[in-house]
Amino acid sequence: MITSSEQQYIDLYEQARQMIFDHAPEAMNAVRDKAFDDFKAQGFPSKKAPIKREKSDASIGSSEHEEARRIAKVERYKYTDLQKLFAPDYGVNLNRLEIPVDPYEAFRCDVPNLSTSLYFVVNDAFYNKTMPQAHLPEGVIVGSLCENPDFIAKYYAQLAKTSEDAVTALNTMLAQDGLLVYVPKNVKVDRAIQVINILKATPSNAQRQVSDLMVNRRVLIVLEEGAELKMLFCDHAADDRHFLATQVIEAYVGDNASLDLYCLEETHAKNVRVSNVYIDQQRDSRVNHNVITLHNGTTRNKLDLTFSGEGAECQCYGCVIADKQQHVDNNTLITHKVPHCTSNELYKYVLDDKAVGAFAGRVLVEHGAQKTSSQMTNQNLTATKEAHMFTQPMLEIYADDVKCAHGSTVGQLNDAALFYMRQRGISLNEAKLLLQNAFINEVIDHMQLEPLRDRLHYLVEKRFRGELNKCEGCKLCK
Repeated sequence: MITSSEQQYIDLYEQARQMIFDHAPEAMNAVRDKAFDDFKAQGFPSKKAPIKREKSDASIGSSEHEEARRIAKVERYKYTDLQKLFAPDYGVNLNRLEIPVDPYEAFRCDVPNLSTSLYFVVNDAFYNKTMPQAHLPEGVIVGSLCENPDFIAKYYAQLAKTSEDAVTALNTMLAQDGLLVYVPKNVKVDRAIQVINILKATPSNAQRQVSDLMVNRRVLIVLEEGAELKMLFCDHAADDRHFLATQVIEAYVGDNASLDLYCLEETHAKNVRVSNVYIDQQRDSRVNHNVITLHNGTTRNKLDLTFSGEGAECQCYGCVIADKQQHVDNNTLITHKVPHCTSNELYKYVLDDKAVGAFAGRVLVEHGAQKTSSQMTNQNLTATKEAHMFTQPMLEIYADDVKCAHGSTVGQLNDAALFYMRQRGISLNEAKLLLQNAFINEVIDHMQLEPLRDRLHYLVEKRFRGELNKCEGCKLCK
């Protein structure tokens, strides 16, 4: 049964289909109708598992497997109510009205240019009016998807299956532009690429101001054999408006390639962010994936990482600081399809006031994926009785020669440690801050991008002191 939340997007696509096609490249349009059909077939997942249907004898077998897959897909969204998040009537800039902002002039936020090559994405469009002066190695591309149709035709929507996720299907049917990052064979990008995602709701025509805005952002990262890249995404909201941002990142990591991917969110309480990241690793590749939520409204991050080549390795880290009524849900699926691969996950949360956190991690070791090594850890602190944390680490193993472990903890600050510090003249608030800092810093210390690591130590302390409500010196919100 189609709900009103889903029907508004179905109506939108049917009424504005030609407008969407007119303002998007052919390769993105080629998969759009299928994504629309997949969205209609799935609808937004419910927080409750569907009732299992009665089956005839003829349906037992493949249909039973499909039913299990369907229930599993719903299970991945059990901690975040998508029906509710997508119910409001958001404006969508399908006619590509110009957003009057010069981010190079206006942007003065708490994560400055960390000796990086700095680029901007305004809502869902790559900002190319003023390009950075940084020199990229020969053959490296950082630019708009619309301006690089050959890459879209080869890679776009190959990892992000619209038949398996409703948000991915919705994003694919509405996205009209995005960011391409391409690194050719054996090229090492020494200087990190920093992309500032800016949400801004005001169009150029002042008579047509938008109170709420939906943005559908797309990112395609392609690393060929032996390539190396460090990428930092920083999400910021430049208006005091309600935003709904869907994001789909597809990353292809070739043989012996290396990708460090950092995603930092510093938005505000009116922002809803639903991000799906799909990563495919080939032989002997390395991925370091980090997600950091310092300030937000409602955030739902999904990571699907697949080992397609032997000898690959991934390190996945996450840290969340949430208070008031903020909601942060991280969901990961790491699939070991081949032998001799290693995965390690560490996610930490600190929740205060009435914040809600969720972590659901699943490691799937398929038949034949022998010599797999996997470790998953989720540790959480709740500072009040009203804060809630849901944690669900899972292992699903179909091979017999593996080393896999998982664990989770939910607790409060150690009373003995607090007492010890107060006996030495440290105030209760300062003692709590020091212990919370030490707890989160274990994740930050694993980050390989040194300037970001040093900056995050400073930002985390500011966050715990309640000083991170607004980016210092930023002109965008004035």
